[in-house]
Amino acid sequence: MKKYLITSREFYTDTPAVFRAILHEQLQIHMPEYALYRDKSNPDYDVQAEYFTQVCSQFEGVKSFIHQKVDLAKELNAVGVHLTSKQFDEIPYAKSLNLEVIISTHTHEEVLKAQKLGADAVTYSPIFTTPGKGKSKGLDDLKELLAKCDIKVFALGGIVEAGHVKMLEKAKPYGFASIRYFYQDAQPRTH
Repeated sequence: MKKYLITSREFYTDTPAVFRAILHEQLQIHMPEYALYRDKSNPDYDVQAEYFTQVCSQFEGVKSFIHQKVDLAKELNAVGVHLTSKQFDEIPYAKSLNLEVIISTHTHEEVLKAQKLGADAVTYSPIFTTPGKGKSKGLDDLKELLAKCDIKVFALGGIVEAGHVKMLEKAKPYGFASIRYFYQDAQPRTH
């Protein structure tokens, strides 16, 4: 099962040197196949995104993704862009730039729409209980989804420990995505 590390300002900060050091450390520890730079409140998002792609490029086999910004992902030579569930109309454009596209989904219908529009993968969430994300989908729902789609599905939401990953392995998604799982032993840093 593939691993998809997602950054968060809470753990990674927006201080460039600290961010790079933490990201490098977490990539080294976990060796995910996919990594996403996500920080909705950083005023220097584009600068930090560049640091992110630079650090990812030091690790063979790590695909770097930029959140929401298709043109920035292309400009920084990221492997791809991770679109929100409100950006379905940007899938064809991102694909036309030879970017891999992952899009956030929360219903079976959205997953099938992403597949039809040519996205490479989806995150489907929340699988387990996650603060502020509504009712969890659960493993049975995930299995039902996987039986009806061909697109790569990353399970997302509430995956914070090895036990959750073991449970997911029975459902057989393409992979899992998380912030906290990849940062479980570290303490949040001050901004």
